[in-house]
Parts: sequence; structure tokens; C-alpha cells
Amino acid sequence: MIHNPVIDTLMNRKSIRSFKPEQPDQEVVETIVRAGQQAPFAYQLASVLLSREIENNPWNAPLYFILCVDAHRFERIMQLRGWEMASNDLSLLILGIQDASLMAENMVIAAESLGLASSFQGAVPFNAEKVIQQFKLPPRVFPLVGLGMGYPASNPPTRPRYPLELCLFEEEYPQFTPQMVQDAMQVMDDGYLAQDYYRKADYIIPLDGVKEEQFTFDNYSWTEHISRKLGLWQRSPQGILKSLEKCGFNIPSLSDGVK
Repeated sequence: MIHNPVIDTLMNRKSIRSFKPEQPDQEVVETIVRAGQQAPFAYQLASVLLSREIENNPWNAPLYFILCVDAHRFERIMQLRGWEMASNDLSLLILGIQDASLMAENMVIAAESLGLASSFQGAVPFNAEKVIQQFKLPPRVFPLVGLGMGYPASNPPTRPRYPLELCLFEEEYPQFTPQMVQDAMQVMDDGYLAQDYYRKADYIIPLDGVKEEQFTFDNYSWTEHISRKLGLWQRSPQGILKSLEKCGFNIPSLSDGVK
């Protein structure tokens, strides 16, 4: 690989969930958010909420950002231009998710370059009502992802990633052979087992009687962990649809006659 300071920052990034109590100063915060704003965007449909309440923030992070899809702000602009929103909410959300995700990643890398660390919290969309109340959100603002941030109090190794041949596909998407998949699984699982990741976290997702448990911390690793998440959780879309509805976004189903 080519190496330079930017590439090295990206390659060395890892999730940190243990922070020093030191509060970054305002210039650091504004620099991180401004760097986030410079991400590519479709409609600049992202906004950022911030809590500095360490005792209430996930992982006791000194900074806790919530990246939001924000249609409210541009609808106010459209009012002044004499327009009403005609775009359907699903299309609007897809573009807004792109904007907010790109902004979040810029913020993470900017923070890394300033000596801070971070971790994403993906469950935020499912707790939208709590965020609405805490930050007094107007309609048409959807909390997409949380981002805890601060100066790191630990230095774990970087986590494994898929081999490039299972991620980069030139000209056409490949037909995965069982061996290709197995090799990629081994890279991920051996990497996590070597770090004793789940034993240190003391966490195995319970099977709740769906299957007989055959794993211990000696062989429970990433591909089994993620398989359990996707095989057990969020069977119905109603939870996330209700969260979107609470934020003022209407996503009708095909059964409602949408063509």
C-alpha cells in the first residue's frame, strides 16, 4: 500500500469506547464539525446535535454527536423561495442518509487527526422519540447515528476487514465460491479471536431457543455474531417506520398502492 499521513490515519482508525474526562475545547469541536460540513453532499441535508453531558452520554464520552437527516431546514428555505416539497420521503431520506453519513465520516477522520477517538452508536434511529424530547427536534429531522468522541483512554488494535478480493469487484460482481466465502470468514473470525474480542466484552448474543448453542468464547467470533444479529433481530420494519413517523416522515408500503 501507499503510505502518507492521511492514509495512515484512515488505516489506524479504530472504535474507542473508553475516554479521558478531558473536555475538548470549542475550537476543536468547531473544527471537527466544519470539516464534516466539507464532505460531498447532494442537498446538504445533514445537521448535528451535540451533548457534553458526560454522565449521560454513551460510554461517558465528553462529546456525543447525533448526525441527523434534516429536511426541516431546507423546507424553510423552500418556503422563502415559494416552493413546497414534492419529493417523496423515501427518496429524500436516501439522499439525506448519504449526506449525513459522509459528514459523519469526515468528522471521525478530522477528530483522529487532532488526537481524538470515537465510536458510532447505530441504535439511535430506533430511539428517535427520546432524541426528539432531549433536543426538542422539530418535525422532519431524523436522528440517524450517534457518535461518541473524546481523547482515548485505551488503545486497542485495529479490527479485521474482509480481504480486498471480497470487496473490490472490477467490471462485474463475482460468483462467490464456497472457498472464497470461507477464506473471508476465516480472516474475520481468526482476527477477532486473536484479539479475544468477545471474551473481553463478555458478550454472546443469546439464541433464545431458536437454535441449540454450540459456541463458547473459544470459537464465537465476528461472522457468528453478525449472523445472529441479522438472523434474530428486527424481523419487522414497523419499529423503524414508527420512528420515522414520529419524526414526520411518511414511508408508505407497496401494499398501500404505491407504484
